[in-house]
Amino acid sequence: MKRPGKPVDDERRVEALCSLDILDTPAEERFDRLTRLAKRLFDVPIALVSLVDHNRQWFKSSAGLDVRETDRDIAFCAHAIHGDDVFIVPNAQEDERFADNPLVAGPPHIGFYAGCPITDMDKRKMGTFCIIDRRPRELSKDDIDALRDLAAIAERELAMVKLATLDELTSLANRRGFMTLAQNSLELCSRHGMPATLVFIDLYRFKEINDAHGHMEGDRALVAFANTLIGTCRSADIVARLGGDEFVAFLPNATQQAAEGYIARLDEALADHNRNADRGYEIQFSSGIIEFHPEQHQTIDDLLLAGDALMYESKEQDEADRA
Repeated sequence: MKRPGKPVDDERRVEALCSLDILDTPAEERFDRLTRLAKRLFDVPIALVSLVDHNRQWFKSSAGLDVRETDRDIAFCAHAIHGDDVFIVPNAQEDERFADNPLVAGPPHIGFYAGCPITDMDKRKMGTFCIIDRRPRELSKDDIDALRDLAAIAERELAMVKLATLDELTSLANRRGFMTLAQNSLELCSRHGMPATLVFIDLYRFKEINDAHGHMEGDRALVAFANTLIGTCRSADIVARLGGDEFVAFLPNATQQAAEGYIARLDEALADHNRNADRGYEIQFSSGIIEFHPEQHQTIDDLLLAGDALMYESKEQDEADRA
């Protein structure tokens, strides 16, 4: 068996794949309808949207296949991402690269494979749209064109996933993106008995910035605050703009004390920004910190509700102190 090896840009490619925040997410109809269509169109038992991760291929959609991932070393799709066009293996049993591959010798008993690379918006190959048969076969030119077309649709859906989970102004995760990412991280912390905290953040007197300086300046302030949030968090932290002037940070493997340290760093970094920017106003914030307790918080929604309430208590106190 020939192992697929890795493209020269594989580290950046995988980073781009992870930034899509799609790995290990639930099945979605937008992808499943494509693989169902491919099964009918090509009369094959299996059609997949396969994403090639560090050490595995993971299936965003797997029509006709029960498993959700396989090792990358035996993945046909890991070969396909080395090229720019459809990668075809007409007869896997007689192909020296694949004849003794476990996916050929055992389930799902691949006899034929065709995969078209799918890319992100920067044209990095994320994986493939592929079809599999258990018997050897050939594809006509029209078939190959049709497979390219389906792969192009899958690419657009990947782009839509990315856009649908990002806040357009700040490029932080939006509410939808945060709920998915933070819930996955919360479940991981719960399984491994790790602490976690949620920090709910609201900008103080943001409306006054809009009223006095205009909405364009208000947008500039939101972007500056978002950049400051990112600059003070760890790589594992999940930061989002929930809407308007409300932000949130989920800090896995962080206690209440660690979250308080995060807020202190944020406050210091924001003070530096205000001094250096000299925009005629100061960006300020109120916050509420909620520590994760499994017996009280089953979902990220539970943490958000508690954090929201605590933040507004803090905001009222801040307003009283600053009056």
